[in-house]
Amino acid sequence: MDAEQAGARIERELLILTRQRELTTPRPALGDDRLERSAYVLLTRLDIQGPMSIADFVEAFGLAASTFNRQTAALLKDGLVERTLDPNGGIARKFRITRKGAERLAAERGRLTTGVAKVLADWPSERLERFVADLEQFNMDVERLSGRIWPR
Repeated sequence: MDAEQAGARIERELLILTRQRELTTPRPALGDDRLERSAYVLLTRLDIQGPMSIADFVEAFGLAASTFNRQTAALLKDGLVERTLDPNGGIARKFRITRKGAERLAAERGRLTTGVAKVLADWPSERLERFVADLEQFNMDVERLSGRIWPR
C-alpha cells in the first residue's frame, strides 16, 4: 500500500469516525444542554491555552475572523466565556472561559470520553498504547504541515 492508497482509506475512516463519535456518546439527561462542536473546540482551546483574542483564534485555526466573531458571540450570550483585558498588556480584548464554561466543557468531555472508553474497553493495553501513539503522531504530522500546533 502506498501513501495515496492509505490516505484514501484513512480519509474514509476519519469520516466514519466523526459519525461514530455521535453514536457512541451517551445522550445527555433531559434539560442538559450539549455543547455545539464549535463551542467544544473553542472552549477546549481556551482551557488549554488561556485567554485568546479573535486574532489569536484566526492564527490558531486559520479561519476568518467573522467565524470567530459569531462563535464567541454565542459563547458570550450563553455565559460560557467572558471578555477580559489582555493579561500581557496588549490592547486587544481576550476571551476567557468562565466557571460555567469550564463546567459545561468538563461535562461534555466526560460524555465523549465515556463513549470512546466503551469502544476501547476490550482492547489490550499494548494495542491501546500503539493506537494512541499513532493517532498522536498523525495529528502532530498534520500540525507540522499546516503550521498550526495544538497545545498539549
